[in-house]
Amino acid sequence: MDSENELVESIQQLKQERKAVILAHVYQRGEIQDIADYVGDSLDLSRKAVNTDADVIVFCGVQFMAETAAILNPSKTVLLPDLQAGCSLADMATAEKIIEYKKTAPPLEVVSYVNSSVEVKAVSDICCTSANAINVVNSLSCDTILFVPDKNLGSHVAEHSNKKILLWDGYCYVHEYIQVRSLERLKAKHPSAEIIVHPECPDDIRHVADFTGSTSQMSQYVRQSAQNEFIVGTEDNFLYRLKSDNPHKQFYPVDTLCEGMNTITLEKLKLALEKMEHRVEVPEKIRVRANHALDRMLKIS
Repeated sequence: MDSENELVESIQQLKQERKAVILAHVYQRGEIQDIADYVGDSLDLSRKAVNTDADVIVFCGVQFMAETAAILNPSKTVLLPDLQAGCSLADMATAEKIIEYKKTAPPLEVVSYVNSSVEVKAVSDICCTSANAINVVNSLSCDTILFVPDKNLGSHVAEHSNKKILLWDGYCYVHEYIQVRSLERLKAKHPSAEIIVHPECPDDIRHVADFTGSTSQMSQYVRQSAQNEFIVGTEDNFLYRLKSDNPHKQFYPVDTLCEGMNTITLEKLKLALEKMEHRVEVPEKIRVRANHALDRMLKIS
């Protein structure tokens, strides 16, 4: 088995040969973040995917993220290093169920969180990320919004909007199972620490936090804050990015990991470039419709 240094060297060489760019979400393992050309949240990486001039996009994230890159870049090859890198939240809504729901609902617009399948995006009016969800919803002319699939992010949006928000019954287990008592125990150990959490957390978690925001918004908050200690209510790998960007500050995890995000390793990244697998392809008819929802989002963002 190759050493980590040998793997990194091989990946860098293969990347040049393939004219590839490596995108990594902030929930990826530290070694994956280190080798990536760009690290960010869903919105950051969506923009990078659109603007890259590379021939190949290797997406170190989960399935829906690689699909999003494929939707936005039909002429490029998009690779996902591990086909098991799934998202249970994305699986909680289907296009068929949304279509059926709309038949019995009042006039509404469907806002789909990017943590959704390409088929769901294709039946949505517009997409959003956790960073821009409030702005997206408030930009719409319709007064009634069906927000899918994350009920917690939708609830957070509803607290910052005058729209009627209909919530889909979906959630991210990484955030859903964070408990107030866990935050209280950490706060007792680190009384000077501020609590920062992701809006995918339930409302009782958000309401005890000092700050609620997407990972990019949390990064900005930490960077600008005079505070030196933070309890971080989101996927634990995000602390690697926070520590890298703020080496003189302290961060305390809540012990929650995303199984899908943690499937990708340096070995799998190397194989993806070596064998040009696993290619993520979206049928053109679905891609065009999904692209409309994503394009509307990017114009607002």
